[in-house]
Amino acid sequence: MMLERNRLICGDNLTELATMEAESIDLIYVDPPFFSNRNYEIIWGDEAEIRSFEDRWEGGINVYVDWMKQRVMELYRVLKPTGSFYLHCDWHAGHYLKVMCDEVFGQRNFQNEIIWSYRTGGASKKRFGRKHDTIFFYTKSDSYTFNTQLEKSYMMHKYGFKKSNFKEDEQGQYSMVISKDWWEIPAVGSATKERWGYPTQKPERLLEKIIMASSNKSDIVLDAFCGCGTTLAVAHRLSRKWIGIDISPSAIALIKNRLANLGIGESDIDIIGMPKSVEDLKRFKHYEFQYWVVNELHGTPSSKKTGDMGIDGFSLFNHYPIQVKQQERVGRNVIDNFETALRRYYKVPRKVIHGYVVAFSYTKGAYEEVARAKGEGMKIELITVGDILDKKVKIRQIVSPNEQNNLL
Repeated sequence: MMLERNRLICGDNLTELATMEAESIDLIYVDPPFFSNRNYEIIWGDEAEIRSFEDRWEGGINVYVDWMKQRVMELYRVLKPTGSFYLHCDWHAGHYLKVMCDEVFGQRNFQNEIIWSYRTGGASKKRFGRKHDTIFFYTKSDSYTFNTQLEKSYMMHKYGFKKSNFKEDEQGQYSMVISKDWWEIPAVGSATKERWGYPTQKPERLLEKIIMASSNKSDIVLDAFCGCGTTLAVAHRLSRKWIGIDISPSAIALIKNRLANLGIGESDIDIIGMPKSVEDLKRFKHYEFQYWVVNELHGTPSSKKTGDMGIDGFSLFNHYPIQVKQQERVGRNVIDNFETALRRYYKVPRKVIHGYVVAFSYTKGAYEEVARAKGEGMKIELITVGDILDKKVKIRQIVSPNEQNNLL
């Protein structure tokens, strides 16, 4: 498979994988939904995103494992004979997934059970703290890429060793040894600079270790549950080619912003399955549409599920409020209500109050109300969805949602 341009796909990975060429991928990493029977709470917290990340499996573990097996079989099919496969899971279903992967890949092709240890998360007085995930590492044959990774091994004391290849840092004396299957890497916390507000985001260091070990420059890396795009961002930085698949348009919109921060524009990659017309967007669920709009404007969604005062997000450069309406012919009453929301938001008196409304179209009355409000020092810009699709809306600056929060 010749991958001339990196590929970002919005769609069901089972369907998308079926269209891909057999034995074409060098490295696969997947971090699928865990069998946790709970909802992830997300920083932007809207209903569609909660639905997108709902991790519930009616019918029990057998339904979940069968759902996963269908996808793992397709992943096995597209993996090169020299390729490697990493499956990220936790205690909920890890042992079931291990048995399933043994069936698909063969027990002899199992290489490692990697333990990723971290310190974040809750703890219980009824059991030991659950502070690790599991990553199963399989290959397709005995001949596969593996670049030995080294790590620091610290000495209990400085003396009594004959070897002279020891070094020292602020933690003490150490030597470099072959990396073990137990990795202590900090999770992505609320204050982590690389944080994008995604509920299951994994640290870049974790993906660096996997990608560097099991691929070489120009190899093709696939993430079929690419979420907020950590695998893709790291693969790009390490000069690998990549393909990312996710079923959520919101996730793809977020990844586009993240890649733009790396200097990767939409013209540099193939984006498949995202809306290309107004009619496509009319079929979106309401909150998916809302999140798509805010991300296309490179803004930050409101973190409030309720009580947001009619504010769905904020512009990135200046944090002006954005209201999104999935409607045609938005009228004067909507603009009037938005004016009230802006006055509540701007608690400190300002010379000019500024905000944006996005919809499919507006009535004459809406434009008249905007003109009237301007005379009272309130600047409201009316943006159409067509303007966004046609790239007529000027984008000033791009930073991550976490960095935006630090600006406030």
